[in-house]
Amino acid sequence: MKTAEFKHLITQKNQIQQVTASSLKSVVNTYPYFQMARVLYLEKLRKDNSFKYNQELKKTAAHTRDRAVLFEYITSTDFSQRKAEDKSKNNLKDVEANKQPGSSVENTKKLLAVGKPLQFDSSERYSFNQWLQLSTKKPIERTKKIEVKKLQKEDLINKFIEVNPKIKPLSKDKHISISVNENQQDSSLMTETLAKVYLEQKKYENAIQAYRILSLKYPEKSGFFADQIKRIQILQK
Repeated sequence: MKTAEFKHLITQKNQIQQVTASSLKSVVNTYPYFQMARVLYLEKLRKDNSFKYNQELKKTAAHTRDRAVLFEYITSTDFSQRKAEDKSKNNLKDVEANKQPGSSVENTKKLLAVGKPLQFDSSERYSFNQWLQLSTKKPIERTKKIEVKKLQKEDLINKFIEVNPKIKPLSKDKHISISVNENQQDSSLMTETLAKVYLEQKKYENAIQAYRILSLKYPEKSGFFADQIKRIQILQK
């Protein structure tokens, strides 16, 4: 993309549909920390209803010094107005997609809008922060050396307990009962967007629990949330 074309796009964002996503992506690849380039590329993906939007949002956040600024932008009034227009178009596409033949899993993903751009509003900062977290954690590989070091460390602790007169070692037959509160999701923070965040991260149990909470908060939509839960259970299988 030429410099003059890019400068014009900055002042005339409504003309973003006239450029290709690949041309903006090339600018991002060349200047990965150029915030305006990333914002425009993100905007283009959202306008195109691209499945790349959600992951690109994470990348943009990773390259942004102040994520609060990014959050304010994607929840701004202007952005929200364009988002509402896109949502009505997306709903029509979902209805058309549901009429097309395909596997049960494929249709379920379309009905759940899996891969569609996540749409946050200004009250969903918690949901936004949850989305930026890694969806999976790499398992810790335990080697023999790590186990040996662990045993050595335990030996040192046991010797310290035996020698130090201020600390009395616990007898082996003594049991201590510790009550642990179950990790429950805060209903005040629960939104449909957060449920979709869990779904995008493939945290299906969290997503199901989220829709159950929403069903209690908004009983008038309990039928819709029940359908969402059934669809997620299909993906689980």
